[in-house]
Amino acid sequence: MPALALALLAVYGLLAFGVRTVVQVRRTGSTGFNGLRRASGSERTGGLLLAFAVVLCVLGPALQLAGALHSLQALDGELANTLGVVLACVGIVTTLVAQFAMGDAWRVGVDPSERIDLVTDGPFALVRNPIFAAMIPAFSGVALLAANVVTLAGVILLIVALELHVRLTEEPYLLTVHPEQYAAYAARVGRFLPGIGRLHLEG
Repeated sequence: MPALALALLAVYGLLAFGVRTVVQVRRTGSTGFNGLRRASGSERTGGLLLAFAVVLCVLGPALQLAGALHSLQALDGELANTLGVVLACVGIVTTLVAQFAMGDAWRVGVDPSERIDLVTDGPFALVRNPIFAAMIPAFSGVALLAANVVTLAGVILLIVALELHVRLTEEPYLLTVHPEQYAAYAARVGRFLPGIGRLHLEG
């Protein structure tokens, strides 16, 4: 099913970045992309790891489709494929819901000089990072549809990159911009899963 994996990745990219960017430009005049030019060392590392992870998740199905890689037998079957489609579709839809829940505060990357509103309602009332949380099932589903070593390595690297980015870049930034509000919010809401990864900061 590598062709379906690539198709779902294309849909993810088109909706989560293409459509969302167009909407952001029309609403605010900005793309929402801060990029890595002014990024700190930790953000640059996390961003590069994330980009490399996505490349691996695309390369894995492409190589398998070309016959250069074979899927792992333990993860190759109708059940795994069905689960892969479900996870990918749920991840794509949830990503979009979380992105639009951010409204004008949606950004890719952090600009330390920028002050954006802290969104804590909708899906953000369940987890602090619903967009990143949704990326994990989306790309895990792709990995089940093209279950080879390259795609699986991409998903593992994706999870590591998201953890690094959130812990080393986003959380320090939000604690600087919204010190009391974010500290209270992070103390009651989990990082990627409800109730898990809450911050307990000493006053």
